[in-house]
Amino acid sequence: MTVFDFSDDAVLVKALAARDPDAFAYLLDRYHSTLVHLAQQYVPNRAVAEEVAQETWLAVIEGIDRFEQRSSLKTWLFRILVNIARSHGVKESRSIPFATDVTLDEEPAVDPRRFRRFVLHGRGQWKAPPQPWTDPEQQALDAETLTVIHTAVEHLPPAQREVLTMRDLVGWSSAEVCNALEISEANQRVLLHRARSKVRGALERHYDEGRRS
Repeated sequence: MTVFDFSDDAVLVKALAARDPDAFAYLLDRYHSTLVHLAQQYVPNRAVAEEVAQETWLAVIEGIDRFEQRSSLKTWLFRILVNIARSHGVKESRSIPFATDVTLDEEPAVDPRRFRRFVLHGRGQWKAPPQPWTDPEQQALDAETLTVIHTAVEHLPPAQREVLTMRDLVGWSSAEVCNALEISEANQRVLLHRARSKVRGALERHYDEGRRS
């Protein structure tokens, strides 16, 4: 019995093209849960996210013969997922088409009201600087804190939510995100910075309210 190294993209693609069930099982085990997790950022519930993932797998089966390996199999797979999820998101009023043209002055990453109006020695000054978080491990386990994070991510603009999810929740590198979404590195960096700033701001407000109560 021949054992294939499916961690090698070329081997895996060849096996998938040959309709090797072990190759599909390998791909399913490795990526299905991540596909569903990412799809949930576009659609209203897990049931629809599962449908999106199933459609993605069908598209892979139908399209593997046309895959030219100009990108990694992983990038190709998630690009299919994103396109299908966006379509479902628009239908479900959960998302809007991704905007690829993001300018640096479109919106501030941090609320300008947190800075003083005048600057000294060429540097801005905080009126309300970011506060350090104590006992981060305990806070990460706190259900209320996680709810705040999830809510903050939920309310991000779709493009920012998309990039933040891929980078911080799925764990992709900036290059992988750029390839999957077909955006520039500068675009990805701006979207990620804004998204992280908004989530951090939501956490700071949550902790401030906790201190005052």
